[in-house]
Amino acid sequence: MGSQEPLIGEHEHQRLPGEERDALLAALWRSMAILEFSADGTILDANDNFLAMLGYRRDDVVGQHHRMLCDPTYAGTADYQQFWQRLRQGEIIAGTLQRRHVDGTTVWLESLCSPILDAQGQLAKVISVAADISSHIDDSRHSNSVLSALNRSLGVVELSSEGRILAANHNYLKTMEYLADDLIGQPHSILCTSDYAASEQYAAFWHDVSRGRFFSGRFPRRTRNGRTIWWEATYSPLLDAQGQTERVICIGNDVTYRVTREQSDREYLHLLSLGINETDNAVIITDDQNRIVFHNTGFTRMLGFESQQVLGKLPSELFAGHPAVIKSIERCHGEMLEGRSFHTEDLIHDLHEQPLWMSAVVNPILDATGRLINTVCVMTDITNTKVHEVLQYRVLNAMARDSSLAEQMNLLCEEVERVAPEVIASILRVDEQGRLHTLAGPSLPEAYSRAIDGVQMGPLVGSCGTAAFTGQTVIVEDIEHDPHWTDYKVLALSHGLHACWSTPIKSSDGKVIGTFAFYYRQPRQPSAFHHLLVDAGLHLCALAIEREASRARIHQLAFYDSLTGLPNRSLLLVQAGQAIASAQRNHSTVAVMFIDLDRFKQVNDSLGHQAGDELLRTVATRLQSQARRSDIVGRLSGDEFVVVLTQYDTQHLTEVVKRIQERLAMPCHINGTLLNPSASIGVAIFPDNGNDIETLLHRADIAMYQAKSINRGRFSFFSEEMNSMAQERLALESALRDALRGGDFELHYQPQVNLHDHSLHGVEALARWFHPQLGNISPGRFIPIAEECGLVGELGKWALEEACFQLSDWRRRGIRVPSISVNLSATNFHDLELPQFVTGLLRRYSLAPTDLTLEITETVLMDTNPSTNQTIAAVHALGIPLAMDDFGTGYSSLGYLRKLPVSELKLDQSFVRDMARDEAVRALTNAVIRIGESLKLIVVAEGVEDAEQYELLIEQGCDVAQGYYFSRPMSADDLEHWVRDYRVGQACVWGREPASGT
Repeated sequence: MGSQEPLIGEHEHQRLPGEERDALLAALWRSMAILEFSADGTILDANDNFLAMLGYRRDDVVGQHHRMLCDPTYAGTADYQQFWQRLRQGEIIAGTLQRRHVDGTTVWLESLCSPILDAQGQLAKVISVAADISSHIDDSRHSNSVLSALNRSLGVVELSSEGRILAANHNYLKTMEYLADDLIGQPHSILCTSDYAASEQYAAFWHDVSRGRFFSGRFPRRTRNGRTIWWEATYSPLLDAQGQTERVICIGNDVTYRVTREQSDREYLHLLSLGINETDNAVIITDDQNRIVFHNTGFTRMLGFESQQVLGKLPSELFAGHPAVIKSIERCHGEMLEGRSFHTEDLIHDLHEQPLWMSAVVNPILDATGRLINTVCVMTDITNTKVHEVLQYRVLNAMARDSSLAEQMNLLCEEVERVAPEVIASILRVDEQGRLHTLAGPSLPEAYSRAIDGVQMGPLVGSCGTAAFTGQTVIVEDIEHDPHWTDYKVLALSHGLHACWSTPIKSSDGKVIGTFAFYYRQPRQPSAFHHLLVDAGLHLCALAIEREASRARIHQLAFYDSLTGLPNRSLLLVQAGQAIASAQRNHSTVAVMFIDLDRFKQVNDSLGHQAGDELLRTVATRLQSQARRSDIVGRLSGDEFVVVLTQYDTQHLTEVVKRIQERLAMPCHINGTLLNPSASIGVAIFPDNGNDIETLLHRADIAMYQAKSINRGRFSFFSEEMNSMAQERLALESALRDALRGGDFELHYQPQVNLHDHSLHGVEALARWFHPQLGNISPGRFIPIAEECGLVGELGKWALEEACFQLSDWRRRGIRVPSISVNLSATNFHDLELPQFVTGLLRRYSLAPTDLTLEITETVLMDTNPSTNQTIAAVHALGIPLAMDDFGTGYSSLGYLRKLPVSELKLDQSFVRDMARDEAVRALTNAVIRIGESLKLIVVAEGVEDAEQYELLIEQGCDVAQGYYFSRPMSADDLEHWVRDYRVGQACVWGREPASGT
């Protein structure tokens, strides 16, 4: 509980004279809620503010006990009795009170109850001054004092009659951002804007206040910092005994936020009004009786209805005479009553009966009980879009079904006439001689269509003939009196045709290929809706006519290869099928040759695709020159060709194939470069190898693959053994994919021994694959398959990670393996991310770059992929050693040694195997070791199997050796035992017999 805050000013501790007190009371009576009750609690009077605050009439409360205003549970408590005891003792009670509103709800008041005592000091009556602070009260906390509530809600300032500030409470000072000493004594105008303070309006305001006039309203005021606020206040003059204004009490509140919000709301409503009225959409709102209570200007623009024709009407009344629209409106109203939104697209008619397509979205507005009180409908004109959609749907579907041009055009005319029944649509086609031919006119009299078919276009040949001749639209409103129809009006009028609008149909290059015409049964012009129909239909007409004209050409192109002019796969299959059917009837044979150019990719990569195309054309020409009239030559795809030999002598088939292969292998100049092309050929024979062309092609492909696998530039005839091999290869490929996914591969490791000090130089990781059904599959079988099906790169990455993991594990467990080498394919070096991948492995397994050696073969060095050299250089830059595997088996290895960053040469086992019994081979191995010595490269001899080879290699100064003489490739566990048991002195053991498999 708190006491009332005094006014701060010059009369702060002085008792006011009786007259002034009465005047102040009168001001408070007008601005505050005041209740007067007797000592026994009977209510004597209440002002209008109090009655309005609690919702009572004066007759409801006067004469009743004060407890009627309290909660019944409170009125019977000791607290209520103590309230009266304090009043009888003359104590002023101020604080936050709860009182009952007439509707039973609780109203929170900040109240000041002042007891009035008689001459004997007895309680005569009580005056209660209160303010409604319900909006500031948190029902969970009842301890707010009167002072804090008043400081939140009211500001009070006392002014002299001349407008000088005498006193102000804390709320007022805080609102105006002043200290009391800075504001007391200042003129009231200091709180106003300079323009207003100097205005006649302000002078008139004080003139009226000084003469006792009461003012209440919102006033702009300026704070000390120059900020403008809105002050909602009551100015109450206090009059002296002579009725003159002595002082003015201003009680008010800062309502800047409310004023700003109201202004924002007004601006929002203004913008909302602009948005609703300026949109192209039509908006209507109906009431709970489904009568229109609002429409925007867009509704008038779209449909032509004015307010007096719309407001108060049912929507169905606007479209009387259009049953389909009325049915849609009724369905919509039913959805609204169920509280559901509704969307429809309908063809409607405006005030002037002009058709338009409208998309309407209708939403219900429901009250708290779920009862429909309004609907809001937004309509969008979709005529242009819908016209195209309606016309295109059936016509494009007909095109998709490959229906005839006449059917497509008749469908278009029928759709036009369905949405515009007043129109008779017609489409004519113009031939190369300029004559008109009827394509479509389902509603035109048949006699009329026959009469105009074949008419020559010209400048005065009706609407269509003239439009076709001039390439311009021709509108004839009245056929009977228009010169364009002089020679044809009798024909037209006799069939009830009185107006005609014709538009030329033009091809993509601007040539007139037809006309699109609307006939009418009475003289008239086309409407805007008709223009939309023609705009949409013209495109379809041109598309259909051009499509028909191009079909023969397209059909021809579809069956021939555009580069070589040979039959493509589609035509080849048809022609070959026919040849096989004929051979079957005649009991003869057919040979199918599958031809694949060798190293064609290298031509493309080195000389460019233009050179590759020229080579393909050269091959096509050579094949055609070798084929007989009855033979079929075609191109399947890429560098694959097919020759189907019919009516040939089986005894001379091999000679024919040889002759074709020799012709293809003749040198040729491509873009100034001499090429020696070659081709691998597979041959399958009907009926021995198959009864249909697909089977024969597949088996010829198998034979070609077999020929290419032996050596390029060869040919091979299909056999069942080849088919078995192909099936086996396919099964291996599938198993290989599963093995990579399922982890069926494992690495074995073969030691590499330093021949100078007999220490362990390192180990080579070798992939091994055991299949549950196929058993052990050698690398010689699965590596080529992995290369062909694109899995060798994935296999190489697996081997790298597995090898790094194993070396790290050995190091962790004290198994001393100096380094590990891994074989990678050319595909791995196409991957520019290989260096990053290897770096990640070394970091993950805490290995140094020199712990890993990557072995590359000559195929990697000769690879033409531009990424290869870049990747090799990046790997070398990481400090990872590179070893050239199988050195000496290729013709170009020596040339690459001088420019590639290899640190090891691996002498191929074919040299090591024969060096003991072939002096020439021994000389070659010695030469390779000397090359390595001079280039400071480590030479590793592979395939060392006996003591004699071992001794010769030591004698020649070879650095490192590996092979069965030391150990076969072993599992990781077996290698651990080998390393632990390994001693330098074991060299003498190797001299007696090869080591065992473990």
